[in-house]
Amino acid sequence: MATMGEIFGEHTALLPEQTDWLRRLTQEWHLIADLSFADLVLWVPDRDPNMMWAAAQVRPVTGPTCLLDDLVGDLIAYTPENLVSEAYMSGVMTRTSDNKLQAGVPVDVVAIPVVHDGETIAVLERSTNQLGVRSTSALEEAYLEIADVLCDMVQLGTFPMAGVASDPTASPRVGDGLIRVSADGDVTYASPNAVSIYRRMGFSGDLVDEDFFAFTDQLVTREGGSGTSVSTALDGIEAAEFDLHAGGSDLRARILPLVSHGEPDGLLVLCRDVTELRERERRLVGKDATIREIHHRVKNNLQTVAALLRMQARRIPSVEAKEALAEAMSRVAAIASVHETLSQSYDDDVDFDDVADRVLRIVGDVAATHGQVQASRVGSFGMIPAAVATSLSLVMTELCQNAVEHGLDSTSGQVVVEPRRVDHSLELLVSDAGVGLPEGFELASSKSLGLSIVSTLVRDLGGEFTLGPNPAGRGSTARVLLPLDDPPSNSSLG
Repeated sequence: MATMGEIFGEHTALLPEQTDWLRRLTQEWHLIADLSFADLVLWVPDRDPNMMWAAAQVRPVTGPTCLLDDLVGDLIAYTPENLVSEAYMSGVMTRTSDNKLQAGVPVDVVAIPVVHDGETIAVLERSTNQLGVRSTSALEEAYLEIADVLCDMVQLGTFPMAGVASDPTASPRVGDGLIRVSADGDVTYASPNAVSIYRRMGFSGDLVDEDFFAFTDQLVTREGGSGTSVSTALDGIEAAEFDLHAGGSDLRARILPLVSHGEPDGLLVLCRDVTELRERERRLVGKDATIREIHHRVKNNLQTVAALLRMQARRIPSVEAKEALAEAMSRVAAIASVHETLSQSYDDDVDFDDVADRVLRIVGDVAATHGQVQASRVGSFGMIPAAVATSLSLVMTELCQNAVEHGLDSTSGQVVVEPRRVDHSLELLVSDAGVGLPEGFELASSKSLGLSIVSTLVRDLGGEFTLGPNPAGRGSTARVLLPLDDPPSNSSLG
């Protein structure tokens, strides 16, 4: 089935601003579908204006559908009796005089011209299932009245309106709670769900005939709640959406100014009780803060361990022991740098460039006892999953120390760290311009503790590790390739 974008691009001559308007319409048209208990289909003109394509479709969640099949991608040709064609050619809303049958179900059909900048650019077909029609309730009458206003706004080119676009994951829907406010600010209708929400917020009166702005602002002030003044938020003609807190409850409100016959016609207010959702968010923020504090404390503890190792190294006369403790100190400091970064972020990914630069400074400090070593980074690691960051910092530390100790033979020189993104993997090259690998060197038979640590960590992460001659000239190059999509979480270091 073709998408709306494909139909726009392949079959129509609509301008970019027109297709943008239609996308915004389909983002908000669930209001019309739910308020009118109707299926909606968006028809757009082919490059031949005598042909129309079904570009999008939505079904109501408040009533039964009357369109069992998906029509998107269907094509209709102009006929005088076709409501869609008539509405598009005339620019006037058209409807059936009597219910027609679709799949044996009586259906009331209305075709509404979609107007943008004074030009009809599409047609919105509204089909309502009339099977078992009965006298309408107060809720249904209020819904249908608002739906008619919104359809008029579509024809006038004032819907969708400017302002905050609805978020399908967070914005309130028609069924969550609905309030109709007159042009004077008084409530003319409130759905049972809306009344219940305001009851939980501490309002005990009857919403109908109350000043919507006054009692909502009063609730927030009286209960010591928080939120932008409703009257202030609606100082304009754009859609607005915000949170209110009162009486221990949280309300998410979406308010849309209505226009009827070119004149302001009050407001449509959708409200949703988000108390449980906000409480869950507050708990998550608290947990995130706790995790950050844990990372901070782990970093402090690791830095303490590194300091103790440094103190111990100063008191040991053995050169070999000093070097071993210095290497251990570098490993601990590298892990601490990851925890420091994690303690400053809520994200699951780590900006590894900062970690890498800290590791390079550590390596440079350790190597300074042997000579002037310049450790530099060329390129960017980008964002690295937190589950990979600690192991990667150790891998980089060991490879840099190996390049200094063996590649440069503990003398002066340069170590270059070059990260590259290859598809969904990270390629890390650590090169030196030193003495090169000994003749007959085999990584598998190496007894180096550092290389053994690298091999184990890379294997646990599902990656590849090789060590060979520097392709750019003298010295050697270590190459690590790590997948970043779904790295293993286990580690066999121990």
